[in-house]
Amino acid sequence: MNKSSLFSWLLACLTLLTGYSTLAQTDLSKPVPFDPNTKKGTLPNGMTYYIRKNSEPKNRAQLLLATRVGSVLETDDENGLAHFTEHMAFNGTKKFPKNELVSFLQANGIKFGDDLNAFTSFDQTIYMLPVPTDSAAIFRRAFDVLEDWAHNQLMEEDEINKERGVILEELRGGKGAQQRMRDKYFPIIMNGSQYGKRNIIGTEDILKNFKPETIRTFYKTWYRPDLEAIIAVGDFDVAAVEKIIKEQFGAIPAAAGAKPRPDYEIPAHSDTKVSIVTDEEQPNTIIQTLYKHPKLIEKTLADTRQLVARTLFNSMLQNRLQDMTKTADPPFQFAFSNMGGFLGKYDAFQSFVVAKTGALEKGLKAVLDENARVQKFGFTATELDRAKQQLLTSTEKRFKEKDKTNSQQLAFEYVNNFVNGTSSMGIDAYYDFVKTALPAITLTDVNNVATQYITKDNRAVIVMGPEKDQTTMPSEAQLLGWIDNAGKDVTAYVDEVVTAPLLAKLPTGGKVATKKSIAELGVTELTLSNGLRVVLKPTDFKNDEILISAYSPGGTSLYPMSDYYNADFSNMLAMQGGVAGFSSNQLRKYLTGKVVSVSPYVGELSEGFQGSTSPKDLPTALQLLYAYVTQPRRDPEVVKGYLGNERDGLVQQEATPEPQQVFYDTLSAVLGGYNPRRMPLKSSDIDKISLDPSLKIYNERFGNASDFTYFFVGNFSVDSITPLLEKYLGALPGTGKKEAYKDLGIRTPKGKITKTIYRGIADKAQAQLVFSGDLPYTPENRVNLEALKEILNIKFIEEIREKESGVYFIGSQAEAQKQPAQQYKFSVGYGTNPGRVDELATKAMAIIEGIKQNGPDPKDLAKFKAESRRQLEVRMRENRYWIGALARSYELGEDPRLIMKGLSLIDGVSVASTKAMAQKVFGPNLIKVVLLPEVSSK
Repeated sequence: MNKSSLFSWLLACLTLLTGYSTLAQTDLSKPVPFDPNTKKGTLPNGMTYYIRKNSEPKNRAQLLLATRVGSVLETDDENGLAHFTEHMAFNGTKKFPKNELVSFLQANGIKFGDDLNAFTSFDQTIYMLPVPTDSAAIFRRAFDVLEDWAHNQLMEEDEINKERGVILEELRGGKGAQQRMRDKYFPIIMNGSQYGKRNIIGTEDILKNFKPETIRTFYKTWYRPDLEAIIAVGDFDVAAVEKIIKEQFGAIPAAAGAKPRPDYEIPAHSDTKVSIVTDEEQPNTIIQTLYKHPKLIEKTLADTRQLVARTLFNSMLQNRLQDMTKTADPPFQFAFSNMGGFLGKYDAFQSFVVAKTGALEKGLKAVLDENARVQKFGFTATELDRAKQQLLTSTEKRFKEKDKTNSQQLAFEYVNNFVNGTSSMGIDAYYDFVKTALPAITLTDVNNVATQYITKDNRAVIVMGPEKDQTTMPSEAQLLGWIDNAGKDVTAYVDEVVTAPLLAKLPTGGKVATKKSIAELGVTELTLSNGLRVVLKPTDFKNDEILISAYSPGGTSLYPMSDYYNADFSNMLAMQGGVAGFSSNQLRKYLTGKVVSVSPYVGELSEGFQGSTSPKDLPTALQLLYAYVTQPRRDPEVVKGYLGNERDGLVQQEATPEPQQVFYDTLSAVLGGYNPRRMPLKSSDIDKISLDPSLKIYNERFGNASDFTYFFVGNFSVDSITPLLEKYLGALPGTGKKEAYKDLGIRTPKGKITKTIYRGIADKAQAQLVFSGDLPYTPENRVNLEALKEILNIKFIEEIREKESGVYFIGSQAEAQKQPAQQYKFSVGYGTNPGRVDELATKAMAIIEGIKQNGPDPKDLAKFKAESRRQLEVRMRENRYWIGALARSYELGEDPRLIMKGLSLIDGVSVASTKAMAQKVFGPNLIKVVLLPEVSSK
């Protein structure tokens, strides 16, 4: 019995053993149940509420105001005002005038932009407010914020006028090839629908000139209880929260004479809507086909079963397309096909192809042929078995983590329930349903998805390409011919079934040579008999997660420039081949149904692994690690295809360079002193890469286990994991040799340097100011550098975004490094009107100079401390935080016990220490790189 058949047999047995839960005994006509762990209700005024107790993260809650209000509800003279209303929620409400709201929340540890945020789309506007629950006063005050957003925005004229500039800059930042092409094709494929007449952010004319009363009317018309929901998920008492909601939000008056909220249609059409657009800044050719259908709303369990069948369909179809990239000549750069949500009351089957140079027909035909192959012949039983395995495993993982699910994830599940009508039955019921439904879902059920949704009506086709290729673009008739004739010569798919074990022979293994513990951290350190070091931290943060990391000093720094590209691509070329007797496609199939992700990396100063697994699949993860080290597989054909696609992508980029890519490539080159290793990768560089020299370097980098340190963080015990580590990691070959990286001497240039790039036709600019220099790599310096960054971000938002209305985004980034030299970079980046680049740079420098001279405002320092403490308290209960902190400590030769000093280091930051850091950081070394538009060639 092969693996797939065994899975089907076991799943059927499992279903029978559950007694009364067979699908035949499930009444699929029953309505989808609502999660019994969530309290859902409707207030007399029509407002909906969802309340759920959830303790991850502890002492925190996610509060949201969800509205069924988006840009589709705007009239022509209101275009953009749904989004503008979202902005105004932060610019003055009844209980928080002017900018008091942002300041109040920052003072209580809630960061604007990261935590406190909102977004608007066609059919919804959602406001997010993560708050602490260990302060009853702050938690209670947060409901005042939600209430004000819901019906008490002030919409003062002076605040509206200030915000115009911010949103105009947001509009400016979105200009470019994608926006220009979308403006052309979107109305066509929407077939006259209201959706095709809206672009969410609006037009420059309306944003500049609308009267304040217009947005006030929009707000009053649509922000009303029957179109709003309060969502509260977190570590709190449900009854107490429900009482607050009923009393506070129940007092909001119901809308009198409310205007009905329309559901806009996308008019049906029997023809195919075709849009072929080009742009002088579009680097490659992309083609997309859409088949629009009424949305499947989960009302009954039969609907849920159909959506499960869709999930299986999408998984199998995408796996086939992924297989196509693992050939000597892939037909496309990238492609996908799937059935899913679209807009409003509509779903769509969509196919998307990024074409290779001169191969649009070939790429499109490959995807359409595969769609047609499924229509003609369907999937195979073994494909379906693997898809079922994968779905069952992913659902089981969610079930195992049900008490460790993040509150934000649950909150957005309720958002989708309120806005889109998607089900929210809870993971307990869904897991039971999936276990019950999967055995009875047949190939016919899944194949019917293609028959039902790949149709000839309500079809649209979009082609986007470089303007230089305009004369060679296909005509509408050609496109329709390719689509209508797809699949005529296809034959049935043959599935390559994998039955062999990953390792033909299991290794003998080694033994633990030494063992020590770091009790303060709950960490155990093992040294195996081959010299390999393992750092273990068992946690209870997740039930079904173990994170893996490994490093060894060296990396590409040990190789001359003549070998640089072979070294830099060595890990990718090794992965293209798979491991042992498994090709990369076979390996993917083998890992189906397992929670295993392991990949090697080769950086400049080190090489190693990153990965994750579940406790039950840890043996497979370790086998895969062992195989990547000892049995990388050589596959010249797949590598040829991979490198060919890499080269072709670069050729396209070089022919039509994207302005922002040129900006960041230039910035990297300038900061790296134009060292060849800091220059952008060119298509000609791909020709310097050869498989065998690259695999030789890979084997050199990973062939000596005694130079590696591995980290495991997650749900395991030291006693249970040790025998597995001995068996697999202990069997890796070790020479006993210790290596060190080579300092290549690449440093950020000193002095003042200004570089201006003229690229692009959109009326927008981008700037980056970068300070650099030497800085001892101490915990105190790092935390003060972080404080300086966050305090400046507060000031930049207040002064340059809000008061000057000069930018949509401005922010600083700080980086301290110990290797290869103890240095720092501090950058300030922003986008703006080309005519204001220097003006805003001067204003940013004035803010910086003020902190250098006087230190930060104590209120801003207090905000930094509150935000940082809150964030660190949450992060210290995350596996990813610990594996990163431990790996960094060991790689840099620091005492890992310093990890526990984070809160005390934050407390130690002062006005004086931040001022002193500003005086160190903002010195004579300043690089300024600016992107300005060029004159259009048209």
